[in-house]
Formats: sequence, C-alpha cells, structure tokens
Amino acid sequence: MSDNRYSLQSFLEMTRDRDLDQGLFELETERMLDINLDGEVWTKLGAMVAYTGNVKFEREGILSRGIGNLLKKAVSGEGSSLTKVSGRGSVFCADGGKKITILKLDNEAICVNGNDLLAFETSLSYNIKMMKRMTAVLAGGLFNVRIEGTGMVAITSHYDPVTLPVTPNEPVITDPNATVLWSGNLEPELKTDLQFKTLLGRGSGESVQLLFRGNGFVVVQPYEEVYFQHKQA
Repeated sequence: MSDNRYSLQSFLEMTRDRDLDQGLFELETERMLDINLDGEVWTKLGAMVAYTGNVKFEREGILSRGIGNLLKKAVSGEGSSLTKVSGRGSVFCADGGKKITILKLDNEAICVNGNDLLAFETSLSYNIKMMKRMTAVLAGGLFNVRIEGTGMVAITSHYDPVTLPVTPNEPVITDPNATVLWSGNLEPELKTDLQFKTLLGRGSGESVQLLFRGNGFVVVQPYEEVYFQHKQA
C-alpha cells in the first residue's frame, strides 16, 4: 500500500499533464478540467488554476442582465460571475476540489445551480434565473443558470451526484443547498416546511425546500453547500 512517498522523478511522471485527445473539455483528473482552447469558452470566475499558450480572460457579471442593484449587492463570492476565456492554449480549471462531470447537450436544456457551474461552450445559450422569493437567499440558492443548445458543460459536485426522476405522480422535494441541476423544462417551487422551522429553528436550511413537479429529473449531491453562511450572525 502506498504511503504517498515517491522519488521526484516518479512523482513528476505520475502527475504530468497528458493529452487525452478527448476534445475541447477533458478531465485531467476527476477534480481538474483541462480545456483545450482554440476560440472561446465561459468559465466560472476564479476557476482557472493554470494555463499555457496565448489566453485572455475577460470577466462578465453573471447578474448583469437586467437584475436590480439591490440583488447585485446581495451576491458575493466567485459563484456570482463568469469569465470569458479566449485564445489558444490549455486552461486548467477546478473549484474547491469538487468532483467534475462533463455533460454533452444535444439540443437540450438544463438548469444548473450557479455555484455548481464550472465551464461551458459559447455555442450554448445561457440565461440567469433568480429565485422568486428572498427566502431563497436564506436557503443559499440565490440564482441558477439555464443552459440550452448543443455543446459541452462542466459541472461540479461534492462527491458523487445522484439523479432522481420527477413524474406527475411523484414530485421530488430537495434541499436547495444540495441541489446541483435539473431538467430545463422544470420550474422548481419554493416550499416552506413549518414543522422543520418550528423544530429546528429559523436558521435551518431544511425549513426551505425546492419542489419539482412534472416530467424530468433533478440531480442532488450528498453535501449541503451554504454559500452565504459567512454572512449570517
């Protein structure tokens, strides 16, 4: 059994960048995305950890499409903005050591929790959607990104995600902090569970839930990711 001790040469050989010939997006490891850039892509602000070649980074506010200043002030952290990456080279991206999954959309649409979106092709259209009630801010799920079209999307999750089917007869209720993405045809409703609120106190994330009805799917992670926890007294 390895004790993680290596000669320098064997360590360099084991961890060196390898061209996997998988196209634009490829997983260098399950927690590191290698973008073989020749043009433009969108990435999460702050996701770049290294790059080679002639590459330019241009920040664009993810909440710049008609959202009021009040809501803009409510957002902080890297999950609030995208970066347009252009040029030619290799761009390595990661997000807090989270697991990365590459999805190939074929004229399909998904909605991704804003904090779980790592990168996507510019061939895909995107639209920022805000939760309709400020209760969502307290729950941590302030905004999500609807992505539609044909192209690749890289998402992140803590550990292995699980997909739950949604049917008219069996709606799915999730914790907003554990919800990664859902099918583009679903519109989640905010649901307040008064019993949880009474039992666990107003600070409990479980008192605010997302209710999914219709035909589709929702993907959750085995982790509650609270984005604004540092602001709470």
